[in-house]
Amino acid sequence: MKIIVGLGNPGALYQWTRHNIGFLILDQFSNKNFIPISQKGFDSIYGEGLVDSERVILVKPMTFMNRSGISVKKIIDFFYAKLSDLLIIHDDLDLPFGRIRFKRKGGDGGHQGVRSIINELEDENFLRMKVGIGRPPNGIDPTEYVLSRFDEFQKVELGNIIDKASEALKVFILEGLEVAMNRFQRKR
Repeated sequence: MKIIVGLGNPGALYQWTRHNIGFLILDQFSNKNFIPISQKGFDSIYGEGLVDSERVILVKPMTFMNRSGISVKKIIDFFYAKLSDLLIIHDDLDLPFGRIRFKRKGGDGGHQGVRSIINELEDENFLRMKVGIGRPPNGIDPTEYVLSRFDEFQKVELGNIIDKASEALKVFILEGLEVAMNRFQRKR
């Protein structure tokens, strides 16, 4: 079993913001693999299904980013999952726009959603798929930047990035972390 959590903020206001890349990728993966994310529970909306023969639970916390850990903890506890079964998808300011990087464990890197998860689980030993959103232009506050919509250039590339990340998830589930890292972490 794999529990895949896309981080974001609920509501139409935030739907196309940089901070919601985790939601956008999870939605694409859900559609391509016919796993509807429509059940409510655990302070989230989630869906369960199979990718080939692998059981997958897709989760979108509805707690807002800074409290994502509440939802993640509830779902991990309910399914008696190991942290090695958990993958968090989130935006990363320090990666160039569109770059994908898998990470096995570590600190929060300044990401409030990841910090909340680490605090609730009392452990940082879980997998992450970080998707680059780039640094904000000079004079723009990082908090304001992550909560703003993608610019015109980024919108053109966004569909390809979401597709690539969705494909990386499938490779991760079916072929493992090492194969996904080798195939998708190359420089663009």
